[in-house]
Amino acid sequence: MNYLFIHQSFPGQYQHLVIHLAAQPGNRVVFLSHESQNRIDKVERIEYLPYRTPHPSTHHYIREVEQAVIFGQSVYEQALRLKRDGFRPDIIVGHNGWGETLYLKDVWPDVPLLAYFEFFYRFLGADIGFDPDTPVTLNDAPRVRTKNTVNLLGLEAADWGQTPTRWQWSLYPEDARRRISVIHEGIDTAAVRPDPQAWVRLNHLNLSLSAKDEVITYVARNLEPYRGFHVFMRALPEILRRRPKAHVLLVGGDEVSYGPPAPEGHTFRQIMLNQVGRDLDLSRVHFLGRVPYDSFVNILQVSSVHVYLTYPFVLSWSFLEAMSAGCLIVGSATQPVEEVLKDRENGLLVDFFDQKGIADRIDEVLDHPDRMQDLRLRARETVVRNYDLRTVTLPRHLALIEDLIAGRTPQP
Repeated sequence: MNYLFIHQSFPGQYQHLVIHLAAQPGNRVVFLSHESQNRIDKVERIEYLPYRTPHPSTHHYIREVEQAVIFGQSVYEQALRLKRDGFRPDIIVGHNGWGETLYLKDVWPDVPLLAYFEFFYRFLGADIGFDPDTPVTLNDAPRVRTKNTVNLLGLEAADWGQTPTRWQWSLYPEDARRRISVIHEGIDTAAVRPDPQAWVRLNHLNLSLSAKDEVITYVARNLEPYRGFHVFMRALPEILRRRPKAHVLLVGGDEVSYGPPAPEGHTFRQIMLNQVGRDLDLSRVHFLGRVPYDSFVNILQVSSVHVYLTYPFVLSWSFLEAMSAGCLIVGSATQPVEEVLKDRENGLLVDFFDQKGIADRIDEVLDHPDRMQDLRLRARETVVRNYDLRTVTLPRHLALIEDLIAGRTPQP
């Protein structure tokens, strides 16, 4: 079989899938992406280069649409080269969000296209207007409506879609939901599992931490408002006052993945340290930046309590990985967190903005660690039962692909 994958950031959501497919005898896996240092054995990565960026004079409602058309055109041209070289995929699988899948059916009209639909933007009921720190502007409603142009074009182009959570699926128009399957990328629960012997070394302090210590963890790709970084930082002075022996490990970069950027020349970490830094014992607050995956897993394994906050938006892999590692999670009572985390069943929920409530929940965990052990066990059981890579999500993903190649209509 010939497989064609497309994602600007190789391998994106497709890492586990392409590793599996490339390992099967007789398969050829080709992957179109931007420049990347990542490599996967037996996966042919081909770079596509957008020929320009959106023009500064483009109306700001459609600047992202123009960017998507540029990406889509660049992928289209690279696909034409592959076709001229004799390559014909049995299926095309790609992320729709940046426009990369828009024109592939114009190259191979009879090849099924499975597109990843991550988020249908809504002016009401999701991320926009959720946080008073980022007030709604006059232009937000028409801008968000226009932003879905790429979603709608992609839905028309694709034969079928995939999205990772039921809540994200629910945001799409009803007629689109009939052609979108809910399949998460999956968690390798064999690799991310509890380890009572794990430890983390902070070399700059000559300090080692283990599960015997009070360790509060917070993880995000970037330290930014969409993942509740500002709320957590505002809660920290009270948390540290109550927990004089606790250390706080924060993992994440200083860029912006989602939402408006910080003011020019600043990062959200700097902004929050300017706000609350004088009230923090910074010898116990450790900004670790982005860390290697093995180190990330170790951090989860030594966590006494893990804080996960998010706007109503896409669900972080790290949230499910924390549950798989047996973390006791204090999570925001927002979707899609509530789709997975049930209060006092497999974790603890708290209002996203309730700084005192976050401190109270952390106290509850750290004051009664034995009482909370069942929640840790059930957190891992939840992920193993519903999101395990090898037994749940990969088989479902492969079955969906097989249906599309065979011309069968999948189940949404």
